[in-house]
Amino acid sequence: MLKRCIWLVAVALFFVSHLVMGDAVAAELDEATRTVQLNPAGDTYVLSLEQVTRGRRQFNYACGTCHVGGITKTNPTVGLDPDSLAGSLPPRDNLESLVAYLKEPMTYDGLTDISQVHPSKKSADIFPKMRSLTEEDLVAISGHILLQPRVIGDMWGAGKTRFSAPQV
Repeated sequence: MLKRCIWLVAVALFFVSHLVMGDAVAAELDEATRTVQLNPAGDTYVLSLEQVTRGRRQFNYACGTCHVGGITKTNPTVGLDPDSLAGSLPPRDNLESLVAYLKEPMTYDGLTDISQVHPSKKSADIFPKMRSLTEEDLVAISGHILLQPRVIGDMWGAGKTRFSAPQV
């Protein structure tokens, strides 16, 4: 029983420190680092510190199981790294297109709706975690995806380069 209590305390301390450290890291990001591409026209958007923190938490909650570290466990040839996002059709390397994808996901080539197999707002009836996400949450998650290559570098998405014909 004592071992179980010690184990629970250790796990709780780990998670609390992770939350505190994550917020501290967000507070250290300057405005230039928090500036992401808003749309295909090249407009930009500055994520607030609150959005950075919210995006990390919501990504870990809703997406982290399949996309830990920006890698797609179900299809490792297509990750969340900048090259993979830019190579999709339409390109998903900006805030607006990622939010659109989270609402209604399509295959990498943009031809087929995959909302029945990929969590989205459209398929919230079969993916319960998507039910509670607001528009602000979707923006924060998308911002997190775009921000991570600047924060952790090539480790996000395993530093892959763009594939000319990824499997879908």
